[in-house]
Amino acid sequence: MSADVKTSRPARAMLERHPAEGTPVNFDTVIRNGRWFDGTGAPSAIRNIGIRDGHIAAIAAEPLDETGCGQVIDAAGQWVLPGLIDIHTHYDVEILVAPSLSESLRHGVTTVLVGSCSLSTIHVDGQDAGDLFGRVEAIPRQYVVDTIDRFKTWSSCADYIAALERLPLGPNIAAFIGHSDMRAATMGLDRATRSDVRPTAAEQARMEQMLDEALQAGFVGMSSQQLLFDKMDGDICRSRTLPSTYAKPKELRRLKAKLRRSGRILQAGPDVKNPFDIVSQLAQALGIFRRPLKTSLLAAADVKSNPLAIPAMVQASRMLSKLGADFRWQHLPVPFEVYADGIDLVIFEEFGSGAEALHLRESVERDELMRDQSYRRRFRKDYENKYGPRVWHRDFFDAEIVDCPDASVIGKSFGQVGVERGGAHPVDAFLDLVLEHGTALRWHTTISNHRPEVLKKLAAEPGIQMGFSDAGAHLRNMAFYNMGLRLLRHVLDAEQAGQAFLTVEQAVHRLTGELADWYRIDAGHLRIGDRADVLVVDPGHLDATLDAYAEEPFAAYGGMSRMVNRNDDAVTAVLVSGRAVVLDGQPTSVCGTQRTGSFLRAETRTRAVAAQATAPGAAPGT
Repeated sequence: MSADVKTSRPARAMLERHPAEGTPVNFDTVIRNGRWFDGTGAPSAIRNIGIRDGHIAAIAAEPLDETGCGQVIDAAGQWVLPGLIDIHTHYDVEILVAPSLSESLRHGVTTVLVGSCSLSTIHVDGQDAGDLFGRVEAIPRQYVVDTIDRFKTWSSCADYIAALERLPLGPNIAAFIGHSDMRAATMGLDRATRSDVRPTAAEQARMEQMLDEALQAGFVGMSSQQLLFDKMDGDICRSRTLPSTYAKPKELRRLKAKLRRSGRILQAGPDVKNPFDIVSQLAQALGIFRRPLKTSLLAAADVKSNPLAIPAMVQASRMLSKLGADFRWQHLPVPFEVYADGIDLVIFEEFGSGAEALHLRESVERDELMRDQSYRRRFRKDYENKYGPRVWHRDFFDAEIVDCPDASVIGKSFGQVGVERGGAHPVDAFLDLVLEHGTALRWHTTISNHRPEVLKKLAAEPGIQMGFSDAGAHLRNMAFYNMGLRLLRHVLDAEQAGQAFLTVEQAVHRLTGELADWYRIDAGHLRIGDRADVLVVDPGHLDATLDAYAEEPFAAYGGMSRMVNRNDDAVTAVLVSGRAVVLDGQPTSVCGTQRTGSFLRAETRTRAVAAQATAPGAAPGT
């Protein structure tokens, strides 16, 4: 393709060249004239970037020698960033059957963390993994079982890493080991989910050995979960909470001691209904007469049901920081909008009557329950109980129907439907429609992060990390693959309106280098010698299209339709280890067929490329 040939989209050119045999090659890829951000928060600048052998080899203000270069990306008028980091995913199953993880890649995410919320696939078998992931993460259980049974060849963390790196990984992977994974594999899932059972001395020792092996292999830490409305799937342990919720203080102390000594991270979800548990988690992060425990807690959200929660969380993180703790809340930096088919939504697990319905797998049994008047009375009582911690605001007037065989209700709330049906209670209007239409009734609501002014404050708060996308889970309920792009748009819009709350440089740092440095992984920066994980963004297309969602069949899970984002105009290019995996918003032929990503071990950096002397005007520090 000659230098005069453009892509179909104005002002964008990706020039592929095929150098003659023997031609000296200075760079494998050159990115021309983009506004370069190094991920540290330092001032951005127009620069030319040369990539060689998967690393950044040159950064210069003057044009680079493109002799023999196989690929030139014209980034004039665009931003060149380190690839984004997603610190909270549930890709543990999907990565085995569809390792490109293309939905994240196409939105600029080049590094993902797996093993969140106490769930990983290191030690459990397919049946137990199905019980752990199926209902909690809304991944159809049989696909979990089939995938683990088909692909699992490992019995240790080192073997797991090797197995991942035999796959055509798209992004880089870092990992937590899940406490529920270790507990279930050691004690058996039934014993691990009984409140009257403690691990034996041998079982406790085995869990500690598992954690030691994970830390030695390079896992970033351990995830645990104390939240009590996450319920398990399957037959034997159905509707019990996750194994880690049954762990007593002694078991947790001994595991956390290993994290303290190694300086690795505890990711935890406290029991929001138990203030003592939250205070305990915060106190353990501080240490008090022992080494602080590096902690990331779920989650800082501006929930509609409790507007006072966020100020308390912010004050807690500030206080802990002043006292010497290394503590962060995880935060989704966009409105937390969820969709549901009928009653299939995890928010109903947080109160008794909702969990009672979700306990029943067969639609006939559920329908019989929802017709029962005593059940409806219990549901109405739970719905009207506005006291105590909760996630869902429990307001069916704030829940819009988006699809239904009865077109007359589309665009209305359940509360409005109740009014129109003779003043029926919103709960009865909801249950009636579920009975009439089952999962063909689709609706949505925004649970949290609904106030833009609060999102701005949270985005600038040092004790809060940008993350919590839940990518790979809740496939019919949410899609936040593009959360990083949406934060960048929020920042750009505010800047253009003269109401800046972060600079673009600061926002890029929060999504990249800040996270990489805290988790101690080799990602998040674009300096000479760094990994060439790159996102090229067209800021002119950071627009309202980022708020929409689409649905697309997912072949790996039987063709089920999952929620996705489609922002092809915003993403010019994504490179992992210097190789283009996305161009003009579309995955390339490399994506999913060749391995570009690697397993990133904690506390390991590979800035091993010899720096080429840069042209005059190169950025300081490169």
